[in-house]
Amino acid sequence: MDSGTLLLAATPLGDVRDASARLIEALGSADVVAAEDTRRVRALASALDVVPTGKVVSYYEGVESARAPMLLDALREGRTVLLVTDAGMPSVSDPGYRLVTACIAEQLPVTCLPGPSAVTTALALSGLPSDRFCFDGFPPRKQGERRRWFSRLAAEERTCVFFEAPHRLADALADAVDVLGGQRRAAVCRELTKTYEEIRRGSLAELAAWAAEGVRGEITVVLGGAEPEAADPADLVEQVEQRAAEGVRLKDAVAEVAELAGVRKKELYDAVLEARR
Repeated sequence: MDSGTLLLAATPLGDVRDASARLIEALGSADVVAAEDTRRVRALASALDVVPTGKVVSYYEGVESARAPMLLDALREGRTVLLVTDAGMPSVSDPGYRLVTACIAEQLPVTCLPGPSAVTTALALSGLPSDRFCFDGFPPRKQGERRRWFSRLAAEERTCVFFEAPHRLADALADAVDVLGGQRRAAVCRELTKTYEEIRRGSLAELAAWAAEGVRGEITVVLGGAEPEAADPADLVEQVEQRAAEGVRLKDAVAEVAELAGVRKKELYDAVLEARR
């Protein structure tokens, strides 16, 4: 008997019109629908005018380990299992990762029905560089751990996206100001795709002052990367001398190293001459 397939399906962040045609089809045809909240998936199906024909079971953080064997059995028996969370992509700060790894370990087929993601939606709307970025889940709840978490982002040059609960946003942004400085650029995206969607862009200090008044809704924060520190020409002298020792003309060696490090050629040339004295 051929095994079934695990379908990871992205669900709308708020506007049901963002549901893909493949999600609509899968909701109506999957043998098992494993949902973070069964009430929400039934409401979604109703809004999409779909009636699930398969068994609908809960699959949230507290029952992941207990539910996995039953879902794996269904897959082994050739059934299709559709995994959905309340919003966005399963396994991205939501249930799903454990089931995926279990399927991979048994070589059971896994595929994805792509769609909405708060991470990439917020990144696109933030106005911050998106050519390189990282996602860091939720900050720790305790202040000490949260400050240490932000300290690890102090030198991170990539844009960073993370989630935060609305009742902790003010404290998190205040800690970010203390650890990273108030001038770091950021954006707070609230209620993405919903009626009261709001995008606040500015410095961390400005956003912390705004959040102090109280914020509601689903929150995604986009934090601008750290500015790269300018290299000290004195620290680049050895690289220039290595190139010179390989037969490269001194001026050419200086130009190559200066361009790569982002320093002025004259400053680096002077540093080499000073080191040779």
